[in-house]
Amino acid sequence: MSAERQALGLHGERIAARWLRSLGWQLVTHRFRSGHRDIDLVVRRGAQVAFVEVKTRRGERFGNPVAAVGWRKQRELWRSAAIWVARHGSPGLCYRFDVIGVLVFGQKVRIEYVEDAFRVDKFAL
Repeated sequence: MSAERQALGLHGERIAARWLRSLGWQLVTHRFRSGHRDIDLVVRRGAQVAFVEVKTRRGERFGNPVAAVGWRKQRELWRSAAIWVARHGSPGLCYRFDVIGVLVFGQKVRIEYVEDAFRVDKFAL
């Protein structure tokens, strides 16, 4: 991945984290890594924990960023989330997967937020 793409991705993650905090979410982890996999954001509000995949684009030339989270990416997110839950999870917490698309048009930004974007089997604690 080029340095420019990495910088754009990090910029989008920061925008998404700031936006989620404005909605009352607490940032637990930014870029949780397990091997070569990662989760962009892990956020918590009360007993709800969301594993958030952030996709950032400069415009819609390559399509809607949210649509880029296909079944392969979902599977990778689930695997990483299972590791996070094994290390940091607690009984009584509820887990879900959210996706945020960040479109950057110069100084303008548009955010698309999909709560509970996909489901997997329950996590074992």
